[in-house]
Amino acid sequence: MNRAAIFVIGIAASLGFGALWHGPLGAGDALAARAELLARQTLDHYEMTKVNALFERRPLTRTMILAGPGDRFQRAEIVRIMSDVPGVAEVRWEKPRSGAIKIPLLIEAELLGLVGFSIGMMLAYLLELRRRARRYDRFF
Repeated sequence: MNRAAIFVIGIAASLGFGALWHGPLGAGDALAARAELLARQTLDHYEMTKVNALFERRPLTRTMILAGPGDRFQRAEIVRIMSDVPGVAEVRWEKPRSGAIKIPLLIEAELLGLVGFSIGMMLAYLLELRRRARRYDRFF
C-alpha cells in the first residue's frame, strides 16, 4: 500500500470517528444539554424564570437562542451573561440575524479531527526523520 492511500485512509478514519462522536455517541447533544442546564440555572439565579434558553438545532450550532419577556436592559444583560456559559459562542434573542455565518457543531468536530490528524502526521514525520538521522550517525 502506498503512502497516499494510507494518508487518505487516515483522513477518512478521522472524519468517520468525528461523525460517530458527534452523532450516534451523542457528544454534540450532551454539550448542548449541559449548556442549556447551566443557562437555566443562571436564569433561575437571576430570577428570570420566564426566559427560555435553548441551543439552535437544525443544524446544532454553538448559538443559544433566548425567548421570553424582558426590557431592553434585561435583554442586553442576559445576552452578556449567557455568553459566558461554557460551550456558547453566540447568544441572540428569537429573531434570526441574517448574514452571520454559523458553523455546525459537526463541522467543528470534523475540523478538529483533521487538525489532530495533521499534527499526528507531522509528529510521526519528524520522529521518522530523527530515527533516520540517528541511523546514519553511527557511520561518522
